[in-house]
Amino acid sequence: MSERRGTVFITASWERINLRAGLQGFIKGLGARRTVAPPERRLGREAKVSLLIHSFFQFGASMSGVFLNLYLWRLTESIWVNGMYNIINYAVAPFAFMLGGWLAKKTDRMYSYRLGLLLISAFYICVVAAQELVAEWYPVFAVFASLSSAFYWVGYLVLMYDVSDERNRIHYLAMNSIFFTLAGLVGPALAGRVIALNDGLHGYIIVFGIAFFMFLLAAVGSLKIKAKPSRHKAYYLKHTLLMMKRSPEWMRGLWGFFAMGLLQGIMLFLPNILLYQVMPREDHIGYMSVLFSLITIAMGMLISRFAKTEHTTLYLWISGGGLIAAASLLLAGLSLWSVISFMVLYSFFNPLQGNTLTSHYYNHVGKLPLKGNFRVESVVLRETFLNAGRVISIVVLILLLQEVAGRQLAFILLGGAVCQLILPMLIGQKSAGTKRQAGRA
Repeated sequence: MSERRGTVFITASWERINLRAGLQGFIKGLGARRTVAPPERRLGREAKVSLLIHSFFQFGASMSGVFLNLYLWRLTESIWVNGMYNIINYAVAPFAFMLGGWLAKKTDRMYSYRLGLLLISAFYICVVAAQELVAEWYPVFAVFASLSSAFYWVGYLVLMYDVSDERNRIHYLAMNSIFFTLAGLVGPALAGRVIALNDGLHGYIIVFGIAFFMFLLAAVGSLKIKAKPSRHKAYYLKHTLLMMKRSPEWMRGLWGFFAMGLLQGIMLFLPNILLYQVMPREDHIGYMSVLFSLITIAMGMLISRFAKTEHTTLYLWISGGGLIAAASLLLAGLSLWSVISFMVLYSFFNPLQGNTLTSHYYNHVGKLPLKGNFRVESVVLRETFLNAGRVISIVVLILLLQEVAGRQLAFILLGGAVCQLILPMLIGQKSAGTKRQAGRA
């Protein structure tokens, strides 16, 4: 009864808030504090366009992706089905990324990007057409989702490297996080409202249809960025081991992504299921997603304004400690307040970790023997290591978890959070060559 009263209290309080006025005040406050960025940190035209089209994508993805796993949960109420869907998705992803990387190298990253958007649009058309049959054909949908998202992310991750440099990359990635989260702020709330206003599972179908339109809009907007075919069309994946030997720092970045995947795999689909356990209404979950998005935006602003490349290891220690603290809150059991507190801390520290590691990795891509000519392959390898970690974490989850409300879940999440301390240990190391250079300096 106390949990139910708590849920009613939060819901009533939240719905009394004027969201529009609150967001206008928030954005106005941002403008009042805005300072002109130094010339070397300013973003070029293509960087700004990339932020815009990625926002269109995220708006659609936040509406559909946030509720796709919940749609499967409503259809099956099986953690096994949800877990296997994501395992298949992430297990296929490395091969899909290799294929997308080959296309990007032979043509241009924008061809892979646009094909990804078209395939994602087609994926949600199929979801709308199949409706309840998604639960029966989930392995096929998982492979389709993996292939389409891989093509998109190969193109976009390479584009992120191309439109930024070492001087403005951490600023660009922080702005990307802010735009990404702003677009994702409205999507879940709108999707939750649409689902709540429609009986049964019909609202999910409407949401997936809106997402399809947003992906098409992103594809049209991408035409503003010109394709720049590379003169070096050879696919250098076969030189991966050589690159690892030549650049230990770059290799440790790859292992860092693997460690990050050990927690991220679970967190890509579990939060909404957790929230549904303590507040079983999709519109309430959408409203809470707005809160978590605002927290992520706040962290993105802090990173954009104050983060410095030389403090990379420190940021990774702080984010790792914060994620452990967040997971520890669930040891007392699943309740309204423990789940919300967990998600608040996770939303704050997760972007600090992700932006820091990605910026560090991209900076070392430019220092490889092949320099920018290995950037596509670097993106493919990044996703391969990241998805390997994701698959392992989800396999552990479905093998050990007996029920969502059980205490095993808290220990599994805590184990994944502790693994995040591997990142600062890896990134903080210096190779013998780097130490010699520092000594000569």
